[in-house]
Amino acid sequence: MCRWAAWIGEPIYMEELVTLPDHSLIHQSHAASECKTATNGDGFGLAWYGEKPMPGQYRDVLPAWADANLRAIAGQVKARTFLAHVRASTGAAVSRNNCHPFVSGKWSFMHNGQIGGFDAVRRRAEMLIPDALYPERKGATDSEALFLLALAEGFDHDPAGAISRALAQLGALATAGGGGLLRVSAALSDGHSLWAFRYASDQFAPTLYYRWDDVRGGWIVASEPLDNHAGWVSLEPGTVAHFSGKEMGQAPFGPAPDLVAAE
Repeated sequence: MCRWAAWIGEPIYMEELVTLPDHSLIHQSHAASECKTATNGDGFGLAWYGEKPMPGQYRDVLPAWADANLRAIAGQVKARTFLAHVRASTGAAVSRNNCHPFVSGKWSFMHNGQIGGFDAVRRRAEMLIPDALYPERKGATDSEALFLLALAEGFDHDPAGAISRALAQLGALATAGGGGLLRVSAALSDGHSLWAFRYASDQFAPTLYYRWDDVRGGWIVASEPLDNHAGWVSLEPGTVAHFSGKEMGQAPFGPAPDLVAAE
């Protein structure tokens, strides 16, 4: 399992989530406390939004705790929205192209979890990605395939529904291939809004928390609380949360049942 953290609100330095807190994302890369493995050392990545509509992106294969460039960037770059991820591979190779967040146009996406049995159906899954988007398939992860399939489903009109429909397609393929276990803790952003998803087809949904930060003026969403602040709230499994400005809304979330049935 991986760990991630995201911010949306007033511009802050990325180090305020990535390196400085007692249980920062870098700390979670070697001492996570709420996932199967404490070490998440198979690479890391950042996507951030500043003055331009398209996000900046930095990814590498080093463990997050061992990359001085990550600390330097996080300590110098201030952003209104950013996504940060440390990776623990569930099978795909350790490579830069397999590191999150993934970016396309104004959209950025990161995922913690798995689509069980994906290796057995990867070729069929990639055939679902439209020709226009397939050149963006750089890696081999189930997470990137989920992102591209959801992108094809239409983020501009219904981001949560697009993720739901894409997850249903991959889940149905995996079930047919003898897998089918779905576990999702994911974040999606266009720079102005942030969506956070938590879902599992069993009782083990990956952990996901959020809190409003009065001091810095924004929302923090993370796999694990970054500090001992009393305001952290656990997002319920089977839920998508939408963060925009000071507002936060929630709705039920899961694979689109009509598409699962159709398979």
